[in-house]
Parts: sequence; structure tokens; C-alpha cells
Amino acid sequence: MKWENNRQSDQVEDRRASSGGGRRTGGRNIGLGTIVVALIAGWIFGINPMTILGFLGGTGELAPTQTQNAPASAPAGQPTDEMGQFVAAVLGGTEDAWMTVFQQSGSQYQKPRLVLFRGAVPTACGTGQSAMGPFYCPGDQKVYIDLSFYDTLKRQLGAPGDFAQAYVIAHEVGHHVQNLLGTTDKMEQARGRVSQREYNALSVRLELQADCFAGIWANHNHKSKAILEPGDVEEALNAAAAIGDDALQRQSQGQVVPDSFTHGTSEQRQRWFNTGLQSGSVAACDTFSARQL
Repeated sequence: MKWENNRQSDQVEDRRASSGGGRRTGGRNIGLGTIVVALIAGWIFGINPMTILGFLGGTGELAPTQTQNAPASAPAGQPTDEMGQFVAAVLGGTEDAWMTVFQQSGSQYQKPRLVLFRGAVPTACGTGQSAMGPFYCPGDQKVYIDLSFYDTLKRQLGAPGDFAQAYVIAHEVGHHVQNLLGTTDKMEQARGRVSQREYNALSVRLELQADCFAGIWANHNHKSKAILEPGDVEEALNAAAAIGDDALQRQSQGQVVPDSFTHGTSEQRQRWFNTGLQSGSVAACDTFSARQL
């Protein structure tokens, strides 16, 4: 992926020096294997990984999930290391793409902020843990990433490559776009009106749309900046396949339970990313109206 000459976003908060360095949840030390279990279980069953870690770490406490005011943190600056600059360049590319898309529809794009942290970080959605993987908090409109997730993506899930890493960021920014479009609020309103099975099905459509939105980012950035190199699309598709619900379920429990899907199958995630990549169109990403996912 050609990112070195791209504009770096000024919306990155590097809190790695001030956030919790160890992977702890208030009880026993949490190892990488436990983190992977929590991450996979959260993806599969729609359970907050912080809740799982609370019990595995010996606290027996539930992590807060409601929107709340984030505690004050130490001042954060722009990243100066290569990996931090890569993240800033990818975020800058998402800004350029979505500002264009929103302008074409007669509206203005509101940029999210992206927080780099280690271990744990206070957010408006509760305390974020590295074991959650990258996540978006609509309460403060920020994307949170502990860069150690990329080691998990490469070593545990078999999805290496810089474009795979960029896809992850673009997917989370896709959730920010959904928040701006009002889709996130509609999901929350549906939570108390439908069964868990029905909500899981809605969650699949939400996640597949975020995958499609990630494809829109790739489409617009390649047209304007020629960022794609041979093998990049395959890296993104491989990452999408690695974190499909069916793939994660086979890896963790040896069987597939479709009713518990919350993110979509490997094939679905690949196909919807490719839909956004080929079309560059928000209308083409309407997973909620699609008869077949």
C-alpha cells in the first residue's frame, strides 16, 4: 500500500504513553491467549469482550457499556513513530474520501478522532480494553486502537499486511459514518423491541455495511492517490475472511451457529467490501434493504 506521501490526519490522539500499559482488568494478569479468546467470543456471541475479561481476570465485574462522560486523560499528541504515522495517513485518506462523498450529497462530513492507546483507555462508552480490538464509540465519536491488535491479526488470525491493517481502520470509520447517517441510533432503538436473534441479524447488516464503507474508502483513495499495490486487495479480503463469524466459530468451537452471527460470514464480509470497492457508492452499500446478504 502506498501511504508514505499521503496527507496525515491531525485528528489522531496518541495516548500510548499515558494509558494502562499492562493487560489487566483489576484481577489476574491477562495473557495473549485469553485476549484472543475474549476477542473471538465477543465477535461470535455479541458479548462485550470487557465483560468476558472481567470474569477471566478474576474481578467478576461487568464493564460499563452505557454512554458516559469520559474521565480526563493526560494531553495527547500526534504520533511520531512509523506505525502511528501510518495510522494517521490512513485516517487522512478516510477523511478525504468521506468529505467528497458527503459533499456530493450536499452535506458536510464531521471527522472522527482516532485514539492510540495501550492496555486500557477511558471512553464515553466505558473503559476500553485492548482485548476488544479496534472499536468505535458513538458517545464521543472516536475510534480506539491498541496497535498490538495488528500482531493478533497477523499471528493469531492469519491476516498480515499493511492494507489489511488499513481495512480495519476504514471499517471502524465506517461505523462513524453510520453514526452520522443515523443508522446507529436506529439500531439502538431496535435493541429493546426485537429478540436477540433478530438483533443479531440486524448487527450482521450493520457490520457488513461498515465493510462496504471500507471498500468506498479504498475506491476513492485509489482513484485520487493510486494507493493500491499488487496484493493489497487480497490482503483486505483475507482479513475480512479471517474475522468472519463462521471462520471464528470454527476456530474457537469447531462448529458454526448461524443464529449467533453478529458480523457476517467470511464470504459475506469479502463480498460487501468488494461491493464498496467496485462501486464507490453509498447506495450500493444498503445492506438493510438487501434481500440476500
